[in-house]
Amino acid sequence: MNLAARIEWASRLGEHLVSNHPNWLDAKDRAYQLNPWFIPEFIDLATHQIAHSFLEKELLEKWVNGANIPDQPAMPARIGLVLAGNLPLVGFHDWLCVFISGHHGHLKLSAQDAVLFEYIRELLVGWEPQLAPYLQVADRLNGLDAYIATGSNNTARYFEYYFGKYPHIIRKNRTSIAVLGGNETATELINLSNDLYPYFGRGCRNVTHLFVPRDYDFQPLLEAGSNYSYLSEQNKYKNNYDYQLALRILNKEYYMTNQIGLFVEQSALHAPISVIHYTYYDRIEEVETFVSQEAEQIQCRVGLGGYPFGATQKPDLGDYADGVNTLDFLRSLS
Repeated sequence: MNLAARIEWASRLGEHLVSNHPNWLDAKDRAYQLNPWFIPEFIDLATHQIAHSFLEKELLEKWVNGANIPDQPAMPARIGLVLAGNLPLVGFHDWLCVFISGHHGHLKLSAQDAVLFEYIRELLVGWEPQLAPYLQVADRLNGLDAYIATGSNNTARYFEYYFGKYPHIIRKNRTSIAVLGGNETATELINLSNDLYPYFGRGCRNVTHLFVPRDYDFQPLLEAGSNYSYLSEQNKYKNNYDYQLALRILNKEYYMTNQIGLFVEQSALHAPISVIHYTYYDRIEEVETFVSQEAEQIQCRVGLGGYPFGATQKPDLGDYADGVNTLDFLRSLS
């Protein structure tokens, strides 16, 4: 299948992901029933982002034109994809890179995010049986040509052991940060809430740590999160919030809350679900030093010196995880 055909099928998939086709609506509902973290709002957020930022034909054509993708690889490689399951279709971009490159994807799905990928596989093969080799689901990924694996820092050690002798990309835990100057507008703070709260803060592109100037006034930021008040009605999230709140009360720790998230002064970049860490700074140079030392833990930076507020959940095709160009990696296998 040539590159133009692969782009056409990807574009058609994008149109389907924003449709109200009964089978697709049923699949999204089943994904939510399997995993209560995948509430309908966040499934739609993920799939609409994929459809509009990854799968529009013009975007795909522009992307591949700048990447020197062959029309057809001389020998398609078999690429093992170990996918995370923290967000709906979180590994889609990796699979799309494999597909557009003309290689064959062998997917080891997370049990937490199996329904949506299975649906997409059956949909594509139903449209065109020749698409079957490009998206295969497997329980084991033995003896393939290359691997892309995403997991925790702990599982990364196992990935290195099993896949280290093959060409590979192995991704570990990352999170995102925001650097505030203290003079942000109300609109900017509302946009920042779109970096903090979607997906219950469980993604590597979610901001979990704020750098704020000393004597920063948190009240406008707390109020800016009101659009996400519905999170407190979700049992799994509320249980985490209540537990973290109880810890702060029992330990007599200072915290701030808007009944959606707990804001706690803490130097760690990663934060528990429902908690947002913050650090005060006196000089911006202090932030830059810290960020340079912890660069391998940081996926995105918004605010001063980074992306605009509200950008973390809107990656485009060229926003490669961990800054590793997946298309370049795949092209090197040809």
